Amino acid sequence: MPHKSVFLQAVRYKARAKRFSPRTERVYVAWIRRFIRFHGLRHPGALGEAEVAAFLNHLAVERRVAPATQAQALCALLFLYGEVLGRPLGRLDALRWARKRARLPVVLTGEEVEAVLRELKGVPWMVCMLLYGSGLRLSEALQLRVKDVDLARGEIRVRDTKGGRPRVTVLSEVVREPLRVHLGEVRRLHEADLRAGTGDVELPGALATKYPAAGREWAWQWVFPAGRRYVAVGGEVRRHHVHESVIQRAVKAAVRRSGIGKRASCHTFRHSFATHLLEGRYDIRTVQELLGHRDVRTTMIYTHVLNRGGLGVQSPADLLGGGGKAER
Repeated sequence: MPHKSVFLQAVRYKARAKRFSPRTERVYVAWIRRFIRFHGLRHPGALGEAEVAAFLNHLAVERRVAPATQAQALCALLFLYGEVLGRPLGRLDALRWARKRARLPVVLTGEEVEAVLRELKGVPWMVCMLLYGSGLRLSEALQLRVKDVDLARGEIRVRDTKGGRPRVTVLSEVVREPLRVHLGEVRRLHEADLRAGTGDVELPGALATKYPAAGREWAWQWVFPAGRRYVAVGGEVRRHHVHESVIQRAVKAAVRRSGIGKRASCHTFRHSFATHLLEGRYDIRTVQELLGHRDVRTTMIYTHVLNRGGLGVQSPADLLGGGGKAER
């Protein structure tokens, strides 16, 4: 087969031609690389449905991945054969699907959210306030541009979404003034970059071609820029947004220090946002719009983790007049 970097570069070009998000491109390339290595670096063109099924079965049976992970790998291989190699896959009769395990999201109480937030400061605190206060995913918060935050109206416009559906969500009053101060610091950093002859950021799609100077405009700057600049493929010196791992590590350490006893992560704040809105009697359709869910059934999972117990009912034991007391 051709040198793997050349072949995978062709995969990247096709993904960009299909206007996939950078994240989807990286994930698909990673799965295709794993598929090639699993079959001893043989060219995918020499492999077929049997080899694809063997790889997916390996993930389900030996690696014991979640159904969504196996489905993601399948989508990457369908793209490889259908779009890159021009040979769509046929029936995968030997495919064994990973066993689906029903899981409820981890949700924090209001007190637990406060306990974790008290252990955060600076940018990690501000990002987590957007996750909990606005229901953003971590990637959505870090990919915010200055023009997406409307401090006067108390709104956030989310454009780079998981499902590709832009939405508007609420900006909490608590974070407005800290965010205003933060943006002032970011503007000073951007002006310093401009004086140094840089100050450019990556633009979505073909905007950089259509508007070559837009990458240096204030409106397009990241709300949470990284501390270091990097050299892009074309030689431009740019500044990316803060990496996800920076926030993830900070949250993990904060959860440990808070002593709440739950396996909470960045995404737990989004789960808690939805659950607490439903506890506050907000309409489920409103919550669906704020979260950006395409199907209300996705939002309905939060109705099972409300504060009246796992099934949303009151225990009959709580209706007793007292009865006996547990002996100690």
